[in-house]
Amino acid sequence: MPESKSRAAADDKRKLKRHEQVQSVQREKALKGAPNERRWVPPLFIACALLGVVWIIVFSVAGGSIAFLNSLGNWNMLIGMGLIALSFLLMTLWK
Repeated sequence: MPESKSRAAADDKRKLKRHEQVQSVQREKALKGAPNERRWVPPLFIACALLGVVWIIVFSVAGGSIAFLNSLGNWNMLIGMGLIALSFLLMTLWK
């Protein structure tokens, strides 16, 4: 027996509604999982910022008496600023 057009349309609507419900559940699961996926970002950007500041302070205060820092010269400032800039870039990854 042939199926009526209205019944076929109703079946299509039910399938579409079910598909939309599945997608909304998947979106909610994705949003719930997102903050926990990047737990490593805050400790890393704080560590980079502090290391950059400490690097610059140690170079400014005792750079001449530490052989390693003395051999790098003014590149120490670039290293410290680079670590601080890296921490700002890492901050953009935090959700």
